[in-house]
Amino acid sequence: MRHYPVLLDEAIEYLNVDPAGVYVDCTFGEGGHSEAILKQLTSGRLIALDRDLTAIEAGRERLAQYQDKLTLIHSEYSAVAEFVKTPVRGILADVGISRRHLEPERGFSFMHEGPLNMAMDQGQRLTAETIVNHYGERQLADLIFQFGEERRSRGIARAIVRGRPIRTTTHLAEIVEKAVPRAAHGRIHPATRTFQGIRIAVNDELGELERLLEVAPSLLSAGGRMVAISFHSLEDRLVKQSFRSWKQEGVYEVLTRRIVRPSPDEISKNPASRSAKLRASERTALEWPHQN
Repeated sequence: MRHYPVLLDEAIEYLNVDPAGVYVDCTFGEGGHSEAILKQLTSGRLIALDRDLTAIEAGRERLAQYQDKLTLIHSEYSAVAEFVKTPVRGILADVGISRRHLEPERGFSFMHEGPLNMAMDQGQRLTAETIVNHYGERQLADLIFQFGEERRSRGIARAIVRGRPIRTTTHLAEIVEKAVPRAAHGRIHPATRTFQGIRIAVNDELGELERLLEVAPSLLSAGGRMVAISFHSLEDRLVKQSFRSWKQEGVYEVLTRRIVRPSPDEISKNPASRSAKLRASERTALEWPHQN
């Protein structure tokens, strides 16, 4: 579980917080990154979004002392342009799952029995139960391969279809484990990539990130920075490619020549941070060429 904000010091350093600036935390989560930004603001303001309503409600209570400079919004972060009407000094997007998501009743984890849900927005209709029990075998195999980067996706999909109906996380994990011997995955659990693939599909996580990266460059003021923290190669590739294309447009500079990773000390305190990758970019031109 993620008890600590991942790459907190590094994220704040790269944001280079202006006490009078307006900032956006696209993924409020547990509120750790938001709180660190708020502590540095004087006349500035933070806009924080999360599609998990429980995170927003908990945030209002936890950060009540900052209510005069904090705006909390229940929304997916791809809709950020609807809430940002003036250029901002910084955008932070930590696109990993939060500790709250790993509670058994949310159905994200195979470590504890829970319903097959995996929806970050608990009000949405699509859940893991729908995908696992109603998607065709080929569609299921494709999403496990594409989003979970699981080479044995066809055999896993076949086992899932044969094992239906599947109602709990542990039942699904058991089916996957029987279809793929643990030795084939080394140190990670055989169900890890399958759960990742289904979770990404449920929440359209790559689509969300793509849409954010489409609008983000035009939302920053000159000198403004975007910091993105991702947790698997598919997300990191999208961020890397977007930052590179912004640089080619001649209006952005990539600040991280190499991926920034957690220190050994952070990983020892928070093992869930071990796969985190941070990249940062700064707007250097006054005008964005595709801005209306």
